[in-house]
Amino acid sequence: MKTKSIATRQTALITGASSGIGYELAKLFARDDHDLVLVSRMAPMLERIARELKRDCGVHVTIIAKDLFRPEAAQELYDEIRAAGITVDYLVNDAGQGAYGRFAETALDQELSIIQLNVTTLVVLTKLFLRDMLARDSGRILQLASMVSKTPSPYQAVYAGTKAFVYNFTQSVIDELKGTNVTMTALRPGATDTDFFNKAGAEDMWAVQHDKLGPADAVARDGYEALMAGRPAIVSGLQNRIMDAVSNVIPDQAVARGMRKLDQPARKTRH
Repeated sequence: MKTKSIATRQTALITGASSGIGYELAKLFARDDHDLVLVSRMAPMLERIARELKRDCGVHVTIIAKDLFRPEAAQELYDEIRAAGITVDYLVNDAGQGAYGRFAETALDQELSIIQLNVTTLVVLTKLFLRDMLARDSGRILQLASMVSKTPSPYQAVYAGTKAFVYNFTQSVIDELKGTNVTMTALRPGATDTDFFNKAGAEDMWAVQHDKLGPADAVARDGYEALMAGRPAIVSGLQNRIMDAVSNVIPDQAVARGMRKLDQPARKTRH
């Protein structure tokens, strides 16, 4: 049973909301009676999700089809939300993409676009909405980092670099937010069962071929609970937490060799 009136509901803005972790996070917010602003390039998928969440949870869902690879898209998104009179209480920067392969052989244009989406768009959205949150002295931000935020990742060099930025950027801003009622959380999932690997051209990766992918709903739950608790970071999954602890005490190049096994193309054995 809903206990909040429309006037008192808070609103979560989620980028990359059409599938995977973003979609699972949208369901969690809706089940807790939060209104939503869902952003993705995939308008038909957003429309389906909006119908589903309105029907199942009774919340208001605004969808905005926006290509966040475009340099001007983040400012446009902010302006559209302000013009609609929507106050964003929770910002979830989930949108992200990778490229798979040896760095010397991958496409430069694609990797520059990935840096734009994973880093620049995230920074712009964070700055714009954070200023509003600080003016109200209220708000929470969830940044999608990664297990590779703190480890070398052969065959995903640019992606790993962007996620290292996200993690360190987040932890730096968190310190600046001390003494306020605004919090920021970095979610660090491992390889997760989403469309990420198809988009990155990484279907042949060892972890994918051997079904070593975590469930997106569990990752979303970990991130959601950490966000609501105001935690600075969360590594999703027990195995990932063990790997993270080990990687903190061994040399980076030893970690890189281990990651190379997980990231390199695998011999396909499934038929």
